[in-house]
Amino acid sequence: MKLIVPAHSPVTSDAVDEGPTDAELDAIEHELPLISAEVELLDVQIALLDRPASALDERRLRRARRKVLTARAEVANCTASVREGDAA
Repeated sequence: MKLIVPAHSPVTSDAVDEGPTDAELDAIEHELPLISAEVELLDVQIALLDRPASALDERRLRRARRKVLTARAEVANCTASVREGDAA
């Protein structure tokens, strides 16, 4: 059997042992409240897949949606203020 192998070196390096950079970890930490709020919203939505929503479920869903919107606004505002600070 004849093996077919590339005749050139790979374009990307083998970054098996490399982890996220400090900047990437900082960005994740900055967005962690948003990630948590989205997970909470997803949990509520999954719980409501197989049953009709009660009044309590509707309140949980609204609360989770508001929490996501608030977290998105905070992340967007912080990102905008950082960009404005960098430009000055």
